[in-house]
Amino acid sequence: MPRPRIARRVWLEPNITYFKPAGIRMRQLDEVVLTVDEFEAIRLNDFEGMNQTGAAKKMGISQPTFQRLLESARKKVAEALVNGKAIRIEGGHFTFMGRGMGRGFRGGFGV
Repeated sequence: MPRPRIARRVWLEPNITYFKPAGIRMRQLDEVVLTVDEFEAIRLNDFEGMNQTGAAKKMGISQPTFQRLLESARKKVAEALVNGKAIRIEGGHFTFMGRGMGRGFRGGFGV
């Protein structure tokens, strides 16, 4: 039996959960789904400038797991940019920490 997945800690809930190329109708677009925990990995590493070790610790996961999460997120964003796809942010296995530590489970199990 596989080891159960640990919920990743997410500190910022995305306010905007959908991005699309301008000038293309929604029904004509393919989309890429970026999970909330992948969004958090990009936010911590690329936007906040945290190193992978510190960001992994903040999310409550190992550095190799953080690296895999970040690689997956970057690949999805690159695919959307290069191929003109929309990006939807939803799902994943996470606990939203927010202000004041732990407002409960807010994620799903996989996407």
